[in-house]
Amino acid sequence: MSSPSSAPVRGTPHPRLSGSGRALIAVYAVLALAATGRSFVQIVSKFDEAPLAYTLSALSAVVYIVATIALVKRARVWHTIAWVTISFELAGVLVIGTLSLVEAAWFPHDTVWSVFGRGYLFIPLVLPVLGMIWLRSQSRAKESE
Repeated sequence: MSSPSSAPVRGTPHPRLSGSGRALIAVYAVLALAATGRSFVQIVSKFDEAPLAYTLSALSAVVYIVATIALVKRARVWHTIAWVTISFELAGVLVIGTLSLVEAAWFPHDTVWSVFGRGYLFIPLVLPVLGMIWLRSQSRAKESE
């Protein structure tokens, strides 16, 4: 039987949904909405101008949506999904960011991840690093329980 001090208090948010976790999830949600809106408009109105860039914007939107959901959910499988999506996000930002500088002709229009997320104040470059740090802290917290 657990002691009263270790029992969850009704109405108290799960640690994942408070403090830095809440801020991280909020930024992911905003990026998910922004990337989804941007890619939708780009694909519907001018897909033929830069199909690679607009497809990558849509891919980044999907990554941000899945990452947001995975960060909110508590199950272990969602923790793993968060790691996978955030790792993919970081790889995407680094690869697309580099290619958009080296092979600028491939990207006649920006994607969310072009020039390491310059159009989004470099948040796409910093966010996955912060996400990984936070996920790691969540793993350590569960190990110490």
